[in-house]
Amino acid sequence: MTIQERQDQIIEDFEMFDEWMDKYEYIIQLGKDLPQIEEQYKTADNIIKGCQSKVWLHADYLDGKLFFTADSDAVITKGLVSMVVQVLSGHTPKEIADANIYFIEKIGLQNHLSPTRSNGLLAMLKQIKMYAVAYQSQALNK
Repeated sequence: MTIQERQDQIIEDFEMFDEWMDKYEYIIQLGKDLPQIEEQYKTADNIIKGCQSKVWLHADYLDGKLFFTADSDAVITKGLVSMVVQVLSGHTPKEIADANIYFIEKIGLQNHLSPTRSNGLLAMLKQIKMYAVAYQSQALNK
């Protein structure tokens, strides 16, 4: 599935809910479904700067694609990072670096998060894009 198709799927999933309380519950459930990051990757190097909660993000580069695992000590934040990982994991660094991330706006998330959570979400996206650029640059220099 492409990055765009994954975003469209999330948008479609959120359209099932009318109330934001139901959407928050869905975000929490997504966090519970997030594959667990291995404990060895819960290090200071993998903490995303700019998040109020602790968020760990680890990238693996396999067969030309980036795969992300993540975790958070806050349930909503864990759901947010789950969506970001779901959309961007399993793609090439170029696809990730070039991706237009629109699902956040389309589901109205930016209007329903506290400023600190919004900043944290942007920090997650920025960190993933930085991984993509770094791996893309590495591949070009080989």
